[in-house]
Amino acid sequence: MWTDRLRRAAAVVGTVTRSRSSQAALKSQYDALVIGGGHNGLVAAAYLQKGGVKTAVLERRHVLGGAAVSEELFPGFHFSRCSYLLSLLRPHITAELELKKHGLKVYMRDPHAFTPMLEDGVNGAPPRSLTLGADLAMNLREIGKFSQKDAKAFPEFVAYLDKLASAIHPLLDAPPIDIPGVTTGSLRKRLAAAKTLKPIVKCGLRLGRNIPDLYEIITAPIIKILNRWFESEPLRATLATDAVIGAMTSPSNPGSGYVLLHHVMGELEKEMGAWGYVEGGMGGVSNAIANSARSYGVDIFTEKDVGQVLVGSDGAAKGVVLKDGTEIHSKVVLSNATPYVTFKNLTPQEALSPEFIKAVDQIDYTSPVTKINVAVDKLPNFLACPTPDNKPGPHHQCSIHLNCESVELLEIAYKEAVNGRPSTRPMLEMTIPSVLDPTLAPPGCHVVSLFTQYTPYHIEGREWTDQDREAYADTAFDWVEKYAPGFKASVVGRDILAPPDLERIFGLTGGNIFHGSMSLDQLYLARPLPSLSDYRSPIKGLYLCGSGCHPGGGVMGSPGWNAALTVIADLKRR
Repeated sequence: MWTDRLRRAAAVVGTVTRSRSSQAALKSQYDALVIGGGHNGLVAAAYLQKGGVKTAVLERRHVLGGAAVSEELFPGFHFSRCSYLLSLLRPHITAELELKKHGLKVYMRDPHAFTPMLEDGVNGAPPRSLTLGADLAMNLREIGKFSQKDAKAFPEFVAYLDKLASAIHPLLDAPPIDIPGVTTGSLRKRLAAAKTLKPIVKCGLRLGRNIPDLYEIITAPIIKILNRWFESEPLRATLATDAVIGAMTSPSNPGSGYVLLHHVMGELEKEMGAWGYVEGGMGGVSNAIANSARSYGVDIFTEKDVGQVLVGSDGAAKGVVLKDGTEIHSKVVLSNATPYVTFKNLTPQEALSPEFIKAVDQIDYTSPVTKINVAVDKLPNFLACPTPDNKPGPHHQCSIHLNCESVELLEIAYKEAVNGRPSTRPMLEMTIPSVLDPTLAPPGCHVVSLFTQYTPYHIEGREWTDQDREAYADTAFDWVEKYAPGFKASVVGRDILAPPDLERIFGLTGGNIFHGSMSLDQLYLARPLPSLSDYRSPIKGLYLCGSGCHPGGGVMGSPGWNAALTVIADLKRR
């Protein structure tokens, strides 16, 4: 069996090598260069090329996608190594770049959330669990197991969230308001800049009398809102996980409500708030965008590690120099790297003011995430919902929330990490995409993603060691074992990515999956800094196009789209 898997792995590696060797020759001059082949960089490149701007993408790693990447970590097992679910990708980008034509296929999930309880069953019955999906009647039955009052309140809560999330959509597809343009300059320039008010006016009109509700959910601790709606702990804790996922915050911290809103504002196959698995892993999204970009004429290169942005004597970006010394010149440069990497590592420091560098140093990249990718030779079998003969049940396709019986458990886990220690009972979000996508693992086997928190960047002030990684993964596996006995014995291999590993491998400063915290002081007009919210940098011709820009993290594409339109407009004015 393993010999067959190794043969398949060799075939895959051969395919990757051939695709790299067929890259177009790197030219010495382009109109635009994009640093980083993450999904936003690829989106920006596609739209630039569509707009008549000759563009090249330079990716440091051997594989495209940035954090939205697929990798075969063990022979025959293909993982979404970092990001792992799709929902936020803007529908107009999917349509305009014809991503389905270029290979994007998504498996919809229904149900989508499963929270098993760690408890003894009553009278021989299995432990209770909470399953949520698109079927409202099923949701009410499931919630009713814990509280009939909550079951009655749930439909109204969903409608409340949907209204707030849909009202925000106009803000995602446009840059923030051009404050300097609206407030200074000639009347003609002010009127032109006034067009940037349109999205926020649209948002306000959609909200109407619900404007105070949006203000509250953006600023309040999510637990304050959930306590007003619900009384049962499993429901509150399950909903609270979406308010803290990927964020070093707790449900009782102000601003956690916005993270929840960010995670429900997506849309998949015209279904609001739905999340799905991409066939072949999340690299399937990036590859589809790359295929689309190539079809327009974009040159895309892997294993091209940019050393520095070239800045001319006039203070404008002139291109880049690779770490091997190769210079490539361009009219503009877009960076898909984090703002920190862009301005601290890639930009000559003498070209930036000390005040600006100090501001960049203050951007918050704190991350609680350790991602563990696990290859297993049989499906986890949960005590709360047992399934015979290694056959998947509906709950196996869900985001499976472990150690989420109560909000208090999340609070305790958070406090441990704030004090410099990995959580001893971590919040675990398990997904098993191979239940729906048979291309990911050998027959009978599965790939399991454990998105875990809370873990600090430094453990009590020191660096992570391999022993720390293994010990934390052992802790996580011990907890999974309590919910699904036999899990540990099924493990074939594991890939443990603590915050420093996410930074080193994927360039995610601090290990932060959003390219910077999605906190109130780093959103909209202040993302990543007030002086950078329009994608332009202090260096003329150097732009940001990654998730560190408005509207933020997730596989969304909006930062790349907005940045490309900004660049095209600036080039027309030259």
